[in-house]
This record gives sequence, C-alpha cells and structure tokens, in this order.
Amino acid sequence: MKKLLSLLLALVLVLGLTACQSAESPAESPVESPAESPVESPADSPAESPAESPAESPAESPAETQAAFQDVTLVVGATPAPHAQILNDVVKPLLAEQGITLEVSEFTDYVLPNTALEEGDLDANYFQHISYLNNFNLEHGTNLVSAVSVHFEPLGIYAGKSSDLSAIPEGAQIAVPNDTTNEARALQLLVALGIIELEEGVGLEATALDITANPYNVEIVEIEAAQVPRTLQDVDFAVCNGNYALDAGITDQLLDSEANDSEGATAYANVLAVRAGDETRPEIQALVAALTSEEVRSYIEETYGANVVPVF
Repeated sequence: MKKLLSLLLALVLVLGLTACQSAESPAESPVESPAESPVESPADSPAESPAESPAESPAESPAETQAAFQDVTLVVGATPAPHAQILNDVVKPLLAEQGITLEVSEFTDYVLPNTALEEGDLDANYFQHISYLNNFNLEHGTNLVSAVSVHFEPLGIYAGKSSDLSAIPEGAQIAVPNDTTNEARALQLLVALGIIELEEGVGLEATALDITANPYNVEIVEIEAAQVPRTLQDVDFAVCNGNYALDAGITDQLLDSEANDSEGATAYANVLAVRAGDETRPEIQALVAALTSEEVRSYIEETYGANVVPVF
C-alpha cells in the first residue's frame, strides 16, 4: 500500500512539472521577439533620418550668409564716370540684397584713390587699368592687386581747335595724359593714325622721346589725365581716357579710338583693386560677383555703347 502511494505521488509531481514548463515557454517567446524588433527598427531608422537631414541643411546656409554680412559696409573709391555710376546704379542695390552697404567715394584724379586704399581709408577702388596699377606699385612702393577685370575704355582722340584728322595742321598741338602707361597708349594711337612714328619695339613703354618720325611737326603736350578734356579749347587735338571724356561730356567730339583688338585693349582692362590679401574677404568676393554680373554687363552696353566695353 505504501509503495502504491509513493508511485502515485511521483506521477503527480512529474505531471505538475511538465505543466509548468509548458506554461512558461509560450510566455517568454512572444515577449522577446515581437517587442524588440518593431520598437528598434521603426523608431530608430525613420525617426533619426527625417529629423537630421531636413532640419540641418536649410537652416545653416541662410543663417551663415546673414551672419557673414551683418552690418558690413564697403567703401570703394571711384572716378565719376563710368565707375561710380556703375557702382551706384547697379552694384549698390545688388549688394544691399546681401546685407552689404556700399559707400562710393568719388575721386577726380589717378593718385589719391590708390594712396587712400593703401592707407586703409578704402576697402577697394575701381578707376584704373592693370598696367597703371602695376606701374603705380613700382613707383610708390604700394602693395595693391587686381581682384577682377571689369571693362575696357578705348582711348580716344578728340577734336579741339581742329577736327579733321586727314588735314593735320603743321605744328599742331596734341594733348596726351602725362602718366607713363596712358601716354604710351596715346602715342601708339597717334602711330595707328599715321601722325607720328615710334622707335620699333617700345610698345606700351613709349614716351615722346621715342618719336622717330614727325611729318607734321606736332607738339606733344603732356597733361595730367583728368585735366586733358579741359585743354580742348587750347590745343588742336586731345587724346583722352574714356572715363574722363564721359565725365566731361565730350564724347560727341570723338574722332577715332583704339581698336578693340589693339595692344591697349588687351593690356588696359579696368580692374577692381584691393590691398594684397584682401581679395579673399567674403565681402570683397561678393563685390566682385556683383561687378561681373549680367546686370552690370547690360547696364554698360546700354549706357555707354562703344565707349566702355565689358571684358568679363
């Protein structure tokens, strides 16, 4: 009897353990697999990607641009026409859209804009061609560089007391700019017109001392560039820079000018000048972009015609 009871108890214990194991197994399995997989995958992957990508990209660029040009003012020196006109009429509003205030300081000579730039009174200047700038650096010990070439102003010969280039009076007086580079251009124009001949090979370093033939015995009158238009009533002809001719309102007295494919055209593009090292400043780069924009090209072509030619 005791043995029978012991067997029955053992059987009950085995059945009980088996039932417990069966109950535990279905409870553990659904908790681990379905709960971990959906929580990690949909929550991590889709949630991180949209949050990082759209939020970072559009927000950084405008903020950085605004910060870079916040309360920025550029002071640029320029001669009145066409340089200051281009800056005031077209470039100033383009820069204003970027948060840059452009102040244009006008000069009427070729020396002060460079000395003011070298001394830090200007951020840039826009009035001269690259050959004049290079020569100025050599003569004055300045360290100015071109940030970009903008346009070419053909040097022209204008009527004074005489107006017929086919009938040059004996001993005619011809006024030319007295700075080294522009005088050479003026003399080369007179060569092209058959008025004088120069020593071979002098090119754009020519001076009146290099004249080898002078069939009309013309007198070369050297005048400060800005003053040349004012001499027209006193001389037979005057060779004048385009910007000063525009400013003086004498373009209707133009008789002839440098060809667009002349040596002067390639060597005398007008540039935006800055102190060496400043050409990488973001605000200077913005000024360069504005000066070489399609808006400026259209303005130059419509306003000045053949007197000013874009080179960008």
